Amino acid sequence: MAEVVLDQVTKRFGDFVAVHELDLTVKDGEFVVLVGPSGCGKTTILRMVAGLEDITSGTIEIGGRVVNDVPPKDRDVAMVFQSYALYPHMNVFDNMAFSLKMRRFPITTPDGKASVRRLGRDEIERRVREAARLLGIEDQLEKKPAQLSGGQRQRVALGRAIVRNPKVFLFDEPLSNLDAKLRVAMRAELAKLHQILGSTMLYVTHDQAEAMTLGDRVVVLDKGFVQQVESPQNLYDRPRNQFVAGFIGSPAMNFLDAVLVDDAAGAFLDLGEFRLRIPQDLVGAVRPHLGKPVVFGIRPENLYDRLFAQGVRPDSTVTARVDVKEALGADLFLHVSVGDRRILARVNPETKVGVGDSFDIYFDMGKMHLFDKATGGAII
Repeated sequence: MAEVVLDQVTKRFGDFVAVHELDLTVKDGEFVVLVGPSGCGKTTILRMVAGLEDITSGTIEIGGRVVNDVPPKDRDVAMVFQSYALYPHMNVFDNMAFSLKMRRFPITTPDGKASVRRLGRDEIERRVREAARLLGIEDQLEKKPAQLSGGQRQRVALGRAIVRNPKVFLFDEPLSNLDAKLRVAMRAELAKLHQILGSTMLYVTHDQAEAMTLGDRVVVLDKGFVQQVESPQNLYDRPRNQFVAGFIGSPAMNFLDAVLVDDAAGAFLDLGEFRLRIPQDLVGAVRPHLGKPVVFGIRPENLYDRLFAQGVRPDSTVTARVDVKEALGADLFLHVSVGDRRILARVNPETKVGVGDSFDIYFDMGKMHLFDKATGGAII
């Protein structure tokens, strides 16, 4: 295990800057997830840590050692790719053992000198069988990759990394080739694996559900810039800007243009077709923005059918019309409209409305988010 430190790391491809002055520390034993849309630079960061891409400027340290000019084979990292990259002519055992047979490992001789050696056959077999037991593929060791399911092949790819006992594990969207049900199962397996190994892991994905469920901390990236680094729950509760608020959470947050107004009755969000009262404890934070255009954000799960909400206030309730109804058993998603405004609500599945019906929708304004329209930065 080892700490990974990226200090002012920049990567350019000609005139295009893929990563802008990245500062990031992955603590010893921490699971950090890089998440963002395609082209945001997350895979480039992973490849620079692995040594597969040269950095343009800055430094990368692994275990306290600067590795800018260290070749990939000497960085003591293991990378699991999106494609399984298994040798089709080898069985599972040989696929997992291949790197152990080829690599020389550092040792200290009895006289105190540093040296390197290849692992013996017994040691290789012990490592492979231990990894196979950990991953639940002990009975698959004699099979070829073509005889395995997608989930089993992914476990073999993980096992090939585990047997090396590296300082750092690097994962490049390892679950993207699996079907939805298997991805959920493998997410749980990866989380369990991290708990058992306690290894330093850097994981890349575009799936925010994977990021939220796996990461001790999540790095949200956009266009090569870090938008926010936080624990998953803090990202959800306190996004730094509108991009993070819209990217984290499923379904995505609703965003509505509004103007902050103040009158004798209190502070309100004026959304044209309707107004919503600002909770008293938030008035102080929004007061500097009174009279200015803002973006009002509220998550679908913070909208309720008035009949199922507690402590409903008339000044936080609006009559809406149902445009689309999506019943998912435990969840009910309603796409509703209030005038020209389109809003998604995640309501109690016992809500009795149909397409074209009108009902009263309650906004939990204590969970509201507010963003500066010009900069996208969070106001509250």
